[in-house]
Amino acid sequence: MFGRSKVKPIVSDGPMDPNWAISAHGRFHRLIRLDPEAEGLSGLGGVYVVWHAGVRPAWVFVGHTEDLADTFHHVGRNGDIMGYEINGGLYVSWCLIREEYRDGVVRHLHDTLKPLVDNVAVAGTDVAPVPVIAPRRESAGG
Repeated sequence: MFGRSKVKPIVSDGPMDPNWAISAHGRFHRLIRLDPEAEGLSGLGGVYVVWHAGVRPAWVFVGHTEDLADTFHHVGRNGDIMGYEINGGLYVSWCLIREEYRDGVVRHLHDTLKPLVDNVAVAGTDVAPVPVIAPRRESAGG
């Protein structure tokens, strides 16, 4: 999954906006209410970010997957992540990123957001970061 990347780096003047997913109501999705199949996520690969709202919002987890629907079901059963639901609710967003750039996007987000739950697949790798703009947590709500 991770390792030396043979992908050409993206040349840009700054972080790219990957078009983070929001609901039809213009808000981020509450993780416990998300129906990944209804959102059409079965078989779609991309990068995802989980965070909690509340008095002191924080990033909880960053990852990538080949199947967002399947992954969100696994995330919903992960006690390390779901333990933060009590802190104002967990929110999630995703973006469809080409497979060859996912490792670098996750590396960038993991290094800059410093999520509470470490993604062990990122630790100790030398993948070049691919800078993207993170979702804006303050507009969460659901």
